[in-house]
Amino acid sequence: MNSFTPTEFVAVVNQTLEYAYSPVMVTGEVASYKVNQGKWVFFDLKDEESSVSCFMTLWNMRAPLEDGMKVTVRAVPKLTKWGKFSLTVDAVKPVGEGSLKKAYEMLKKKLTAEGLFDPTKKRALPEDLTRLGIISSTQAAGYSDFIKIINARWGGIKVTVAHTQVQGMDAPDQMIRALKFFNERSDVQVIALLRGGGSADDLSCFNDEQLVREIAASKIPIITGIGHERDESLADLAADVRASTPSNAAEMLTRDRVVEKQRLLKTMNRTYQILQQTIERTSVNNRSNVKRISDGVTVKYINPMLTANVDKMNNCLKTLRDSWTEVNNALQQKMKILGAMDPEKVLSRGYAILSGKVSPGEVLDIITMKQEIKATVNNVKERQWQ
Repeated sequence: MNSFTPTEFVAVVNQTLEYAYSPVMVTGEVASYKVNQGKWVFFDLKDEESSVSCFMTLWNMRAPLEDGMKVTVRAVPKLTKWGKFSLTVDAVKPVGEGSLKKAYEMLKKKLTAEGLFDPTKKRALPEDLTRLGIISSTQAAGYSDFIKIINARWGGIKVTVAHTQVQGMDAPDQMIRALKFFNERSDVQVIALLRGGGSADDLSCFNDEQLVREIAASKIPIITGIGHERDESLADLAADVRASTPSNAAEMLTRDRVVEKQRLLKTMNRTYQILQQTIERTSVNNRSNVKRISDGVTVKYINPMLTANVDKMNNCLKTLRDSWTEVNNALQQKMKILGAMDPEKVLSRGYAILSGKVSPGEVLDIITMKQEIKATVNNVKERQWQ
């Protein structure tokens, strides 16, 4: 039989618990919730038959709690030095539609009162986007849709991607680290925070208080494309611009190359028409002036002057028409170049677009002219150039 002092016994029990049950996920109903000294959070987690005490720091509580809410905690079981068993919690998340909605409304009210969602603080997106940062899971369908649309509409944008989880307890901290990276060590003009559709529980990580505060404090404008059009998260409210979906975010960030070509042609044609009308008005005015002078001046002096004016105007018109022809030819050449850059034409020549991590065992998304393929990478080696 082993013999221990109380301190030794507590240490042995905690070592055993840590080995066997660290960490654990426990789901139950919150009871006896209280905060001491503005630092320490205490509550019980119960079901119909049992209850266990929980302890955590206020900093680790990323969503508001109250008695009656159903939550899942990630914790380490401990025996305190007073001989009381409890769970030391490092993360807590509301679960179930009722608890998620309650936590959402409580945190929304708190952050609204602080001014985090003030519309006057929102910044516009740059009109000429060339450098974009993305925070998303590169394995998600929403990310693939975003990249496909942004390349098809305009292209030529330098994209830097921070791959993170976009659901679960670890997702908020990963997204926060990505936001800090872009704000401290990147030159991107806009950050796009993206995630496709999902359940309320899947999207609840975007209601994390620390994540929402990090979005509101970003020095770089942020656009969110989270879930479906009906979904609204606190991250959406804190961002500068909210898109209804990842695909809608891609449309808001880029111009349509077809529309831009049509607009450019329309502008050039309008400019040419204005030049022609100006020349014609000038010619009419000159003829009118000549007629008035001819009433008091001998035709002998007028005819050479009139001929000279007409020649000058004809030369001017020819020069302008030549310039127009040169500009139009240059425009057509640029349109051909833009056409050659069209991803659909590149695909029609037998090429394909690959996305994903190029490592053995990873799954790549391959888009051809007629197919969308998922392929597993079997081998990767450096190509030897000759």
